[in-house]
Amino acid sequence: MSTTVLWRPTGPEELDLVRESGWRAWPPRLPEQPIFYPVLNEEYAVKIARDWNVPHSGVGYVTRFHVDTEFLQRYPVQQAGGRTILELWVPAEELDEFNTHIVGLIEVVHEFR
Repeated sequence: MSTTVLWRPTGPEELDLVRESGWRAWPPRLPEQPIFYPVLNEEYAVKIARDWNVPHSGVGYVTRFHVDTEFLQRYPVQQAGGRTILELWVPAEELDEFNTHIVGLIEVVHEFR
């Protein structure tokens, strides 16, 4: 099976829920969060964690995880700004299924305070 590396900038509350899952799943979205946004490159994830999560929560994390590439074909890459601002938009109602296609564990690769 081929996998794709994805990145997710996150704050402490979401990371606690990922930890509770055994580092295997993303938590359900809140009602005001209709889409789950993993990103396609580390630099973009670092920018969000450092520039958004730290001022908002006091700490920001960048996670890395692998997802079955074939499954990801259903989510077109979204360019959310510049050339390197690339995301996947996973509808909240599809997150449980998305989680079943994570290969291995979600890992924290950066922490910013």
